[in-house]
Amino acid sequence: MRIEQIYTGCLAQGAYYIESEGEAAIIDPLREVQPYMDRAGNDNATIKYIFETHFHADFVSGHLTLSRKTGAPIIFGPNANPSFDATIAKDGQEFKLGEITIVVLHTPGHTMESTTYLLRDKNGKDHAIFSGDTLFLGDVGRPDLAQKSADMTQEDLAGILYDSLREKILPLADDVIVYPAHGAGSACGKNLSKETVGTIGGQKQTNYALREDMTKEEFIKEVTDGLLPPPQYFPLNVKMNREGYEDIDTIVKRGTHALNPAEFEVAVNETGAVVLDVRHQNEFVKGHIPRSIFIGLDGGFAPWVGALIGDVEQPILLVTPEGREEEAITRLSRVGFDNTLGYLKGGFSAWKEAGKEIDSLSSIPAGEFKQRLDAEDIPVFDVRKPGEYESSHIDNASLTPLDFLNDHLAEFPEEESFYLHCAGGYRSVIAASILKSRGIHNLVDVAGGFKAIKEAGIPVTDEACPTKLKN
Repeated sequence: MRIEQIYTGCLAQGAYYIESEGEAAIIDPLREVQPYMDRAGNDNATIKYIFETHFHADFVSGHLTLSRKTGAPIIFGPNANPSFDATIAKDGQEFKLGEITIVVLHTPGHTMESTTYLLRDKNGKDHAIFSGDTLFLGDVGRPDLAQKSADMTQEDLAGILYDSLREKILPLADDVIVYPAHGAGSACGKNLSKETVGTIGGQKQTNYALREDMTKEEFIKEVTDGLLPPPQYFPLNVKMNREGYEDIDTIVKRGTHALNPAEFEVAVNETGAVVLDVRHQNEFVKGHIPRSIFIGLDGGFAPWVGALIGDVEQPILLVTPEGREEEAITRLSRVGFDNTLGYLKGGFSAWKEAGKEIDSLSSIPAGEFKQRLDAEDIPVFDVRKPGEYESSHIDNASLTPLDFLNDHLAEFPEEESFYLHCAGGYRSVIAASILKSRGIHNLVDVAGGFKAIKEAGIPVTDEACPTKLKN
């Protein structure tokens, strides 16, 4: 028996490859499926099953493409209602895979079709669970994403999740391994661990939602408390996962269309496409196409595209580092953004050399920012998440989280210069690009973010349970 977690950091997502005696199963595959087929090929194994824990909201799964290419059936748990052929398993149904057995445990609550898959070894011993978004390390799945489709409140779903965990998961032995669908950084929970593999026993000791003496009422309150609104693209990804989508090969072929600067400019004007600049933030600061949006590949790229652009049908034209065009298109497609029309051939350098209009972003080091703060009272906007801000922030800085920047546009000064910062410099440049695209140019980015601010000796509030985020 072989179990491999295939973890994608940008999405904080874990897919799984399981093999026994020449038969393989894939759980929650990403949209680009060739790596799973390659793994099976290396093992001389046949992919026998494709298991989906639920209809994912934060990414587009590769179940349809993988099934088409391998002939393996797609398996969902009870209550699933896909628009394509799939096996809708019953609670407790068993699937043989070589010498091992995978058992369906229906665990609704995150969504009504949510299912955990229990793996039993060749001796019939419970070995591991693949818990999807039902149980994470340190948290459980948020119960507010399926309210409309289930015609229930988030409190109703939280109560169902409480029962699922206590009736199906907690009775399992403490040494059973937990393989969740997500880790820290995912918007599918609020307290996810940076670890991606644990045990039932470990979670009983450390997961706030699994306390032995926890009542259902306490569970509902704690699980629903502090939930931020889900990203705009979540329901659109659910729809694609339930109803179908184009193969990623088609998306990549269409998107890798090289456009010279003149063609690129015409395409922008004729299609209304968003110009998405995915270079490093330092390059964007120095120069970029006017009104382009920066979301760099070397940060939390796909989730930020989903949260900030929102509409998966939005046409996109790319400005990329040389050689990373296909990577950008692939990562966009992971979250359902399939309408990439092409990319700027030769990158920003070609645009500049063609004599096209360019823009830049005012950015200063933290030391200079300190001097300005010491000299006068200047408006400062912190675009980190609320938890980061509450942990520690500059006195009198306004919280304007990047996720909800559009809700704060009226708060920015119309003429006076104001200053933006995040944790490390990535998110503040995203925020600045969005504001500039809306005609707000009287802004200054603080390079290096809150980390550099503290190192420069700028006074901040006392830290209370700080949140560790890189960007």
